[in-house]
Amino acid sequence: MHPMIKIEGVRHAHNTAASPLPELDECGFLASVGPAGRGKSTRTKPLPGLLIPDEGQVMLPGEVVDKPRSTVGMAFQTPMLLEWRPILQNGMRTLEIVPNTPSQAEKGDRAPPPEPVGLNGFEGTRPSELSGGTRQRAPPCRALVHEPEVLILDDPFGALDAFPREDLWQTMHWVTENEPFSGVLSTQDLRGAIILADRVVVLSGRPARTR
Repeated sequence: MHPMIKIEGVRHAHNTAASPLPELDECGFLASVGPAGRGKSTRTKPLPGLLIPDEGQVMLPGEVVDKPRSTVGMAFQTPMLLEWRPILQNGMRTLEIVPNTPSQAEKGDRAPPPEPVGLNGFEGTRPSELSGGTRQRAPPCRALVHEPEVLILDDPFGALDAFPREDLWQTMHWVTENEPFSGVLSTQDLRGAIILADRVVVLSGRPARTR
């Protein structure tokens, strides 16, 4: 099986990427686990092209990643929701931003399905009217709506209490089992990493090193 993501000698000025993530196989899921300040987010940002490393390169099939890629979806640590839009419309923002993605009109009635990410019943509700756990369901929806080949989860559930976080881990486990994409997760939650990933990388020390 050819790797979906290939990482060659990647380093960044902060030196947090001195020990890079392993290669990611097609439809595989890799988790990077460690305390805050170990460079987990820095390691993931070169994958969608949000950070260009000082040394080395990241490759998706056949191409060097040197700019943001529409084939990669990313859910961040904060939801970054627009208050004037209902929660489901927030989940569709990617269709307006990603180049060469069919618009909502061209897709007809297609919308990100609310059931898999747990937004059913809240489609027309504004973010301020929802609990933190429900708001946090929008970023995975937004990251998946354009059907990416790779999904990056940058600790999107880290700020949640135990019960809503556990619910979202189980929700994302269902999504990863039923959608054909590769995934990378950075998190401080070892249990969440075990639920989602088939490989777990543990980071320790400063600068971080891989165990």
